[in-house]
Amino acid sequence: MTTPVIQLINVTKSYPLDDGTSYQALNGISLTVQQGDFVAIMGPSGSGKSTTMHILGALDTPTTGQYLFRGKDISSFSSDELAEIRNKEIGFVFQTFNLLPRTSVFKNVERPMLYARIPKNEREKRVMKALELVKLTDKVQSLSNKISGGQIQRVAIARALIMEPALILADEPTGNLDSTTSKEIMMLLHSLHEEGHTIVVITHDEDIANMAHRQIRIVDGKIVSDKGKGK
Repeated sequence: MTTPVIQLINVTKSYPLDDGTSYQALNGISLTVQQGDFVAIMGPSGSGKSTTMHILGALDTPTTGQYLFRGKDISSFSSDELAEIRNKEIGFVFQTFNLLPRTSVFKNVERPMLYARIPKNEREKRVMKALELVKLTDKVQSLSNKISGGQIQRVAIARALIMEPALILADEPTGNLDSTTSKEIMMLLHSLHEEGHTIVVITHDEDIANMAHRQIRIVDGKIVSDKGKGK
């Protein structure tokens, strides 16, 4: 049996408050995501879904419990070790896009490879392949602030794919888009899943979540439902 991409084992997360007490954001979350899964994590504001996303994305570490990423326990990794995982093994897609403004589509997509010191000719091949996947090869030299919101999010998805990551983690990826463009972006994620990519989407939108094959709902820092396993 293949090693899961993600295993959270009884993960808690608490944050200290100014009055000396602490806020418990996660209360013993356990979940497994296999290679090739397409999962939506849902929950209202304050439910713990954003904290879950930060832990899944190696942006934060659990207070207690374990996080096994591709079989490696990264719960107590150093900030440098976590940064390497974020750059090489997790592709992020954010609601706010996080592209460099007044910079070409090519340079935005290329950026993660510069940190990894990938040779120039390899970078060029990968950028064009990623832009072909998101149907934006005609925008390769366009500036990122001169294209539409939907195209910007496609660029962000191309950038997320560029390091050939084990996991694509999308945090409210359609939050700043109209309903038609939102559907297009979700169909793109769906097609990437069909090609074998492992995708986790964080969302509060039922329609977006229903496009995933599995929906996990978090309330008050606990998983209250997990539907669609094995689909």
